[in-house]
Amino acid sequence: MELLITISIMAVLFSVIIPVINRVRDDAMFVRAKTEFKSINISIQHYIDEYGDYPPDTSRNIPPGLEEYLAPGIWPDAAWTDSVFDWDNWADPDNPGERIYQISVRFCPIGQPTQCKFPNQDWAQTFDINSAVYYCIQGACRSHINRPINHPGYCVNCNN
Repeated sequence: MELLITISIMAVLFSVIIPVINRVRDDAMFVRAKTEFKSINISIQHYIDEYGDYPPDTSRNIPPGLEEYLAPGIWPDAAWTDSVFDWDNWADPDNPGERIYQISVRFCPIGQPTQCKFPNQDWAQTFDINSAVYYCIQGACRSHINRPINHPGYCVNCNN
């Protein structure tokens, strides 16, 4: 009988503790992502100082020349499991002649929409294959260039 009571108490404690641990882990990933975004932004600013312009767009790859300004281990893997950084240098589809410069985190492997692993956060509940967490440097930043500006995504340095 004592053993059953002990097991019951442990089960109740675990059912309370596990969600708290998961939430703390998810919050830590978000803090890490924000720190890495800031570090990459500083690297971009050094790149601009050296080359006079933003690096060209890349698809989930480090822009050529940027690696000399990045701390080791920041690119390509982002904070969340199986997520990657993506440098976006886009022509703004809504404002001809304007550019969008942002650092994004992508959660879906290219061509594998069923393999997406989104953050377990309230702001990511409506995410889909074209959604991203992004750090806006300049322009009308968004989750994906082929989606409207209000497509589900999360800007870490915008007024959400």
